[in-house]
Amino acid sequence: MAGFDTGDDDIIASINVTPLVDITLVLLIIFMVTTSHIVRAQITVDLPKAASGESKAATTLVVQVMPDGTYQVDGEQTTLDGVAKWARDAKAKDPEARAIIAADKKVEYEKVVDAIDTIKMNGIEKFALNIERKFKPTKK
Repeated sequence: MAGFDTGDDDIIASINVTPLVDITLVLLIIFMVTTSHIVRAQITVDLPKAASGESKAATTLVVQVMPDGTYQVDGEQTTLDGVAKWARDAKAKDPEARAIIAADKKVEYEKVVDAIDTIKMNGIEKFALNIERKFKPTKK
């Protein structure tokens, strides 16, 4: 190997930074992608998007299941048959109609399922469950 001998037998004491930067950037990208999936504090709601003044927002039907098991649609007391009528009317006015279902903690699960079934059977496929965010207490 004549010609390659530089006569320099010193130890290389510097760090090659390029692989370190590459690994750091890959870890940063992985962290950014996974945190968007991990930090979901609420049920995903498919809300209509706001646009310019000419755009029309989709109709949103608000169904509440009260503690005594009765139903309210947009603030008016009604029955399950009334919820069905409201859902059909909303679907007739706007094919992209959506529903938000809110229920008291004390309501029987069956009443909420009945509301969901009624809404879906009467044409509104997109709905969301209204929730309140629960905060975790901090550890001391």
